[in-house]
Amino acid sequence: MPGNPLKKLAGETLIYGLGTIVPRLLNYLLVPFYTILVFNKGQYGEITELYAYVALLMVLLTYGMETAFFRYANLYKNDLKKVFGTATTSLMITSTLFVLVMLFYKDSVAALIRYSGHSEYIVLISLIVALDAFTSLPFAYLRFQNKARRFSLIRIINVVVNISLNIIFLILIPRWLGNNFQAHWLYRSTPLVGWVFISNLVASFTTLLLLWPELRSFKIGIDKALLKKLLAYGLPILIIGFAGMINEVSDKILLRYLLPSNVDARAVIGVYGANYKLAILMMLFIQMFRYAAEPFFFAEHEKQDAKKTYSRVMTAFTAFAWFIFLLVTLFLDGFKYFIGPAFWAGLQIVPIVLMAKLFLGLFYNLSVWYKLTNKTLYGGVIAMAGATITIVLNVLLIPHYGYTGSAWANFAAYLSMLIISYLWGRKVFPVPYNLKKIGLISLLALVIYFVSRQLYGFTLHWRLLLGGILLLFYAASTWLGIRKEIK
Repeated sequence: MPGNPLKKLAGETLIYGLGTIVPRLLNYLLVPFYTILVFNKGQYGEITELYAYVALLMVLLTYGMETAFFRYANLYKNDLKKVFGTATTSLMITSTLFVLVMLFYKDSVAALIRYSGHSEYIVLISLIVALDAFTSLPFAYLRFQNKARRFSLIRIINVVVNISLNIIFLILIPRWLGNNFQAHWLYRSTPLVGWVFISNLVASFTTLLLLWPELRSFKIGIDKALLKKLLAYGLPILIIGFAGMINEVSDKILLRYLLPSNVDARAVIGVYGANYKLAILMMLFIQMFRYAAEPFFFAEHEKQDAKKTYSRVMTAFTAFAWFIFLLVTLFLDGFKYFIGPAFWAGLQIVPIVLMAKLFLGLFYNLSVWYKLTNKTLYGGVIAMAGATITIVLNVLLIPHYGYTGSAWANFAAYLSMLIISYLWGRKVFPVPYNLKKIGLISLLALVIYFVSRQLYGFTLHWRLLLGGILLLFYAASTWLGIRKEIK
């Protein structure tokens, strides 16, 4: 789209949002489904914890190859298929080896993570991770070719299949079998939690089939010189991604080991995981922005006014992110119904998690300095600093404050990463961010949030009405402040 690059980014963000927001919103419907209709706190805690391992393994098995593909696909546009083939073959080999190792050591791994007797979880998780890691490159290929609609359609089909199978395996078949359904061989051999991962596995395999046209275009083979370049660029991204995922999910794992022995750790993880999910709108916004922004930042790099564009993107992102923060916190009385009443004890962590995610989104904006200057190792150092803060604070805070301590650890880690990245980036690749405007937007949002906290003495009707007025005031004020830059 000629003309305004910010409009182009916004348009692509919205299109990718169809492939990110719609699937994840549909997937989010599983949270009330699980927490209200199917699972107790302990069972949902198992799902939360096991998916934390899935997230960590996904980063390891993709080892920064997506971002490396974007970098070298732009540099070698005439040899695009060679770049795609080398990267995809590499992922195919490592994913296959990973599955074989997990199958061989499944019992030992299950015992290691305190799931002895449930080695089937290890098998299912390893297959899901391997399939998703392998298909990450065809998805990146679609993004590179700006085939956002096909990208989005496949993502949506994946989630529809997953949700449909969850309903079939967790509701329809058990009702058809009757009250004693757990005695049936299907559910005697695999507990209900296992069927969550079976549904996911079938959905991942469906995605593989849908991506066959892209996979058919690549030839198995590795260009050794190119692979070295891809790995050299991607491995620091792996460090960043793994450290970032430690920030994101390590608390769900550490809670199991650091809570006092007299506490039901699985139930606590269930409550924490359910309330963490209430930050879904912020996470969706950040995710869809990342899908569009990564190729956008690289494409804009050669233009004369690229830095001004990056600055405008940061200002607009800040305004929208604070809007989402206020939307959820001002109307938390409504959002809480997306999880079961048994999980409401953890609602106090929602504003903390939302703000932590906002800092993470700002950090992704700042990451342009080390990605465009090929100094991804610096980004790895920053991410490792954040991961260290996460782990240390979780170890210190969980025994005393439980999951509230985990939420504050998340907050501190992302804020620290944001500050370090900004200060370091000023020396390497200075971008003229409009700090005054960003600061005023943030101050306005925080003032509105703290004013809203004084409304708790009012009736629900008045809280919602006044919350709506405050949100409209923020939206109008920020629009007046940023409309000139956007235009």
